[in-house]
Amino acid sequence: MKLLICVKVCFLRAHLLLSVSTVNKHKPWIETSYHGVITENTDVVLLDPPLVALDKDAPIPYAGEICAFNIHGLEAPFEAVVLNGTSGEGQLRARGLVDCELQKEYTFIIQAHDCGSGPGGIEGKKSHKAVVHIQVNDVNEFAPVFREPQYRAAVTEGKIYDSILQVEATDQDCSPQYSQICNYQITTTNTPFAIDRNGNIRNTEKLSFDRQQHYEIQVTAWDCGQKRALQSVPVHIDVKPVCKPGWQGWNKRVDYEPGTGSKQLFPKMHLETCGEPLSSLRVTVELQTSHIGKGCDRETYSEKSLQKLCGASSGSTDLLPAPSAATNWTASLVSDNGRDSDLIFRFDGRQAAKIPDWVVPQNLTDQFTIATWMKHGPSPGLRAEKETLLCNSDKTEMNRHHYSLYVHNCRLVFLLRRDFTQVDTFRPAEFHWKLEQICDKEWHYYVINVEFPVVALYVDGVTYDPYLVTDDWPIHPSQIDVQLTVGACWQGGEVTKPRFTQYFRGSLSGLTIRPGKIESQKVISCLQACKEGLDINSLESLDKSIKFHFNPAQSILVMEGENLENINTAVRKVSYINSRQFPTPGIRRLQISTTVQCFGEDTCITIPSIEVVVMVLQPSEPRITISGVERLSQSASDFRAAGGIALFQDLHIISTVTRADTTPHHTAHQPGVLEEIIHNLDYCDILVLGEELNPKQESLQLQLSSLLGKHLDATNSTSGMSIYGVDSMTNYEQVIRQVHYYHLQPGQLTERRFRLTCSELNGRYTSNEFTLEVSVWHSSETEEHISHMVAPPQYMQVVHHPSMISDLYPNHASGVPSAATVMIVMCIAALVGMVVLGIYHIHMTHQQEVKQGETAKEADTNWDDSALTITVNPMENLKNHTTGEEEASEEEEDDEEEEEDDDGDDDEEVTSDESDDSEEEVDVQLPRMQRSSEKPRRWDKPTICY
Repeated sequence: MKLLICVKVCFLRAHLLLSVSTVNKHKPWIETSYHGVITENTDVVLLDPPLVALDKDAPIPYAGEICAFNIHGLEAPFEAVVLNGTSGEGQLRARGLVDCELQKEYTFIIQAHDCGSGPGGIEGKKSHKAVVHIQVNDVNEFAPVFREPQYRAAVTEGKIYDSILQVEATDQDCSPQYSQICNYQITTTNTPFAIDRNGNIRNTEKLSFDRQQHYEIQVTAWDCGQKRALQSVPVHIDVKPVCKPGWQGWNKRVDYEPGTGSKQLFPKMHLETCGEPLSSLRVTVELQTSHIGKGCDRETYSEKSLQKLCGASSGSTDLLPAPSAATNWTASLVSDNGRDSDLIFRFDGRQAAKIPDWVVPQNLTDQFTIATWMKHGPSPGLRAEKETLLCNSDKTEMNRHHYSLYVHNCRLVFLLRRDFTQVDTFRPAEFHWKLEQICDKEWHYYVINVEFPVVALYVDGVTYDPYLVTDDWPIHPSQIDVQLTVGACWQGGEVTKPRFTQYFRGSLSGLTIRPGKIESQKVISCLQACKEGLDINSLESLDKSIKFHFNPAQSILVMEGENLENINTAVRKVSYINSRQFPTPGIRRLQISTTVQCFGEDTCITIPSIEVVVMVLQPSEPRITISGVERLSQSASDFRAAGGIALFQDLHIISTVTRADTTPHHTAHQPGVLEEIIHNLDYCDILVLGEELNPKQESLQLQLSSLLGKHLDATNSTSGMSIYGVDSMTNYEQVIRQVHYYHLQPGQLTERRFRLTCSELNGRYTSNEFTLEVSVWHSSETEEHISHMVAPPQYMQVVHHPSMISDLYPNHASGVPSAATVMIVMCIAALVGMVVLGIYHIHMTHQQEVKQGETAKEADTNWDDSALTITVNPMENLKNHTTGEEEASEEEEDDEEEEEDDDGDDDEEVTSDESDDSEEEVDVQLPRMQRSSEKPRRWDKPTICY
């Protein structure tokens, strides 16, 4: 039996070996070639296609599995590993780090082996041999290095070279991307040299030996992988002198820091004449500022603020104000705020505006002034039409022009037709001026002063007489209304359809008309004055032989002399000045032209003109901050007091700028140092948030005396109050602190919110929005009104805490007062009750006497709707009435009804008398509030009451 079993086992083993040998029939299969990429300093090879071996014997164990990949070629630093024997996946790796600079490519043979008949790969089969080509990708390891430690060259002054010398750098990386030099750069700033991609250095301007004899510049290089050279190379360039007449020792750009006053432009400049004797010299320095604002850097406050700042006569009417709800006639015009909030209106020959009748001055009288900024160019066409700036014509029926200002063929014409009621003879009617400024496409300030029959024109502060004056008969009187227009003339009669005609083409700004007065030349010069210009430092030290002359705008300076050194000294003193605290930043160009005369020579040297750029740097932007108490709670009696409550008693306005921190510890996380500065403001607005003020119950008030001695005015409406004018922050603080809020019935008031904002330079810089919340203390009537002797002040509320009681009475249990304490409290309460009853009895007797006296008084007197009223404190009677009202709440029902009647009378008495005093008229920008008809009361101080 055992023998039989052994035979069977042997038979099975032989059968198994025979079957295995017959199963591994096929060789593994791989691709015939592979292409791979490996990045230097890494070990993984990316193959295309991936390394995968297939065996048709799969899925038979061993026979269908891949056991190894063999690489033939001992010099190849790679190995192949099997990742998955069943799927045949493999990976090619580097045995060590490969270096592209040592070898860029590798080629070798790879072969796959299956597992044969067992784990050891017995009787395994090999695939065919495949070729593997590996490319090593470069890494930008090396930085460019210059071939020379330094370079030198020499040039002759006054010449422009295409190439002075060439620098060259190399790179040790293996690939073209990283081994080639793609860019060179000069790292030294403010040098008159440039370099191209090939390393050729050239000069960008003519060099001067007198200005600088030697230049040392630093040059760096980048490879095409943007890796920069570790060390720059110095390049030395020597300038050889060649005598050439001209100005030397000047800088092409001069930076001007705002607020530094006068700055010399040419501190080292001198004129080189190459030894040529000269008999006289004439130097002209011209500052070109036509691209800045309206011809130069001027103040950009509103027209009203500028007029008050310059001391202009009051009563002017702004015909081109900024569009708003109250001044909506300019909304359809094309406006341009320009730079620094400078409001400009552009007319293209198709736009015009009708001025509302309530804005137009009704009687110009024999004296009035028309002023405007205008920018105008030549009119198109051979026969140009009239271009109307301002026109007052018949609204309907007829087409008569009462007065107008227009441009015709580069001539400015002012038409003034008087009425028969004013004059009945042949009188001057048209005044003509022919000036270059009218069509030079530059900004100019025009002022027409009329003292009929004399009319004077000022252009940029210079007066011009008319070259032609034509007479005409006065206009016959009629009942036809007139229409004032800007940008064209209204033709309301003698046509089938009323329309605009004679459109203006150009730009206007600040068009105003002032009846009854003319402006002085001093005011006109102030209104158009440039805040920047040329100046001469130490004028008293200038040689007396030098003759100099400025134009009115100080943009052109002419100097003449015979001595070269004196001229050089004078030119070095020429400076630029900008008196604005926040000037308009940007470029101002300077041109210096020179003419010379020689001693009797037919030929003389020529001095080329030079151009210099004055760069006005950006001023530090101020941050205007308003701070103060943000929540204000007052008793009801304070709101009813004369003048109400002061809203902004704790107001503070400051302005800060951020200065660069020059300390050694300055970092990027500390951008600068805040520094407080002082400057003007031009308006502050107090805006009512939520519902508008109810003129029957509440108002904002400002004492007239608070505006005296300041360049400030105030206007108001139910939406809030506006204080405007160019003045200091301190004066604005003082005035705003005097703004009071009055409420006749504070019991109906839950909360009022006001927002305060301030501006500098017509909105160029604005403050934060400071919000104030106002509320009323609604305390018990008995405690508030029975007696000021008994009741504690409302801002001191007594609060009893258990801890306080236990501290006062440590021997007693917490919260349980002693018998003595109870008795003391009861006695005090009885005493208070007796005092209250006595005072109430006296008060009721007084109330009856007051009622009898008031029955003879007349009721229902209207409030004055003007800006100024004289008032007297009404609070004495008001407090008496109020005390009676609230005491009566504790009595019987009949007494309560009687006190309610007294309360109604009391409300009616808080009114204001009409002011009979003649005060100066306050300019109104917003519609004023009107009070309802109430009984009159006198207030204690003159106020601006809204």
